[in-house]
Amino acid sequence: MCTWCLRKVAILFCLLAVTGVLAEEPKGVQMTAEEFEAKLGYQTGTVQLPGGIATIRLPESFRFIGAEGSRRLLTEGWGNPPVATEGVLGMLIPTATSPLSKEGWGVVITFDEDGFVNDDDAAKIDYDKMLSEMQKGMAEANAERKKQGYEAVTLIGWAERPSYDAAAHKIYWAKELAFEGKGKHTLNYNIRILGRRGVLVLNAVSGIDQLPAIRQETQSLLSAVEFNEGHRYADYLPGKDKVAKYGIAGLIVGGVATVAAKAGLFKMLWVGLLAAKKFIFVGIVALFAWLKKLFTKSNEDTTPDPSAPSGS
Repeated sequence: MCTWCLRKVAILFCLLAVTGVLAEEPKGVQMTAEEFEAKLGYQTGTVQLPGGIATIRLPESFRFIGAEGSRRLLTEGWGNPPVATEGVLGMLIPTATSPLSKEGWGVVITFDEDGFVNDDDAAKIDYDKMLSEMQKGMAEANAERKKQGYEAVTLIGWAERPSYDAAAHKIYWAKELAFEGKGKHTLNYNIRILGRRGVLVLNAVSGIDQLPAIRQETQSLLSAVEFNEGHRYADYLPGKDKVAKYGIAGLIVGGVATVAAKAGLFKMLWVGLLAAKKFIFVGIVALFAWLKKLFTKSNEDTTPDPSAPSGS
């Protein structure tokens, strides 16, 4: 992926970053935490994701809640706006803690149907260079953020260096972010599972202090989720199936060629971004025209030959 694209994605990430405050109790819910949790519809064992695209074989350390339970938790429990739940297929919640507690966290599951992601670039990526370019882009964007009255955001570094399993077509990484005026750093933890028509997105919603717990559970999460037959990476049909306009590098920095055009753009940004669980969106309407222009240029620069798979 070109340097220009990396820096523009970092600027987008920074401009649309939002400020969060931990919800002390379920918003608008007149019931106890236990009563609220009882209505989430926890599931254990083996779970099928909507549309039969994938199966989750839950380890004992996690419970699953479906789309409706996820909506209730994200909006009523964690205080997110309803738009934040669009496209959410479900959530994975640690068994050992309540999602309403201070220590609680969860993994939001969505599916980005951008097409088959060619992974030819995986072995060539210089993650130190990628990080440096993203940091520069975010630093440049902070000047604009401050003009609009928002705090600066600093990309501290990799909280977990990207690791790609070429055999399983699964990747995970994490970024550590610092918001100006906030003492606690933010954890943005990501797991991606590549399939025939797109990518299963698993984003951990947590604080930086949950990093050890998430790191410990990463391998169990990776092995728990698998695409079903017909949806697997190996099921891709060259020349017939859609190909994503980005490779592994683009996947990590945000999927340059398609992210602005997606209805779920803002959902993608909030799910793994903040340390707290309550999110306030800022500047979206004012920035939309600028984003459209920016990514129109990005698409022209990065769109590959549609007849063949291509990395970034």
